[in-house]
Amino acid sequence: MIDQLLLDKLNAPTKEERLSALRTALQTAAFPPMDERLVNNHIHTTFSFSPYSPTAAVYAARAEGLCTCGIVDHDSMGGAEEFIEAGKLVGIPTTVGVECRVSMAGTPFENLRTNNPDQLGVSYMALHGVPHRSIPYIQAFFAPLREKRNNRNREMLDRINAEIGVSLDFERDVLPLSQYANGGTVTERHLMQALARKLEPHNAMLAEYGLIGTLKKDCIPKVYIPATAECPRLDEIVGLGKETGAILCYAYLGDVTASVTGDKKAQRFEDENLELLFETLVERGVRALTYMPTRNTDAQLDRLRALCERYGFLQVSGEDINSPRQSFVIEKMHEPRFANLIESTWAIIRNETEE
Repeated sequence: MIDQLLLDKLNAPTKEERLSALRTALQTAAFPPMDERLVNNHIHTTFSFSPYSPTAAVYAARAEGLCTCGIVDHDSMGGAEEFIEAGKLVGIPTTVGVECRVSMAGTPFENLRTNNPDQLGVSYMALHGVPHRSIPYIQAFFAPLREKRNNRNREMLDRINAEIGVSLDFERDVLPLSQYANGGTVTERHLMQALARKLEPHNAMLAEYGLIGTLKKDCIPKVYIPATAECPRLDEIVGLGKETGAILCYAYLGDVTASVTGDKKAQRFEDENLELLFETLVERGVRALTYMPTRNTDAQLDRLRALCERYGFLQVSGEDINSPRQSFVIEKMHEPRFANLIESTWAIIRNETEE
């Protein structure tokens, strides 16, 4: 973990200040050797929800010995160029992408649950390996969707005020917690952060993030409004990937019984219909899948990887970073069986830079 004083500097208000703080920090930084097995392509930043700016995320990844790192914010590539620039300063290769909710309307999964704990018929997917020339185009694609998401955020905040008996204001209490003014996204976690600060205003960061996690688990189900207008259809996001040269991946979650990571309640997701899901994705033009090795059992991983082989899917790894308690290191990447995920990481990095 980065010490708080340095983190505050790397999280300065502007991109220029953050990168300047990074240059200063690098003059005395002592990093461990890079471990060629350590890659993580699913790091969230303050442009969706995270304690780390793009600059701070790159520094933290390098400080933990990663040999590459990847940014994947929700509905936003607003931090991608900063992430790339920070990577060049630190000397670590980077990959950039975006994560979003996708409507499965018109597919066999229109009324089924896939990888979304909150609603049926909507799946999380990620565009990985976005060619750098396409960053502005994809950012513009999501701009109206971020605005529509805020309409839903405001409605949920009204429900929070009624449910909890507080008086939070979206413009005053929520937007300043985000990078929305700079092209970032406002998420449900921002709503919970505003509530956490209302309930316990003097918490230190670790305590605050712990409270955010508790509130998200207990409060969001009571106030959640289904995402509709902000969700592109599957054919739209497939088309966006083809048009921009990005690699569209379905984000596998897998049924949760006893959660391996302890952050998910027991719930059934896509495992019951996994083969049908692969068939549907192939039919619609999706040929890549991302998963988080630590989250799943060996039986789940063996089945998933066998299906990826059968259907010719590129496999991408990453574990979402959005809390100061998390390590950037995916420990399972030390296992030889996951060597293909290292190869895939370098493939998506090449996809970004090859014309």
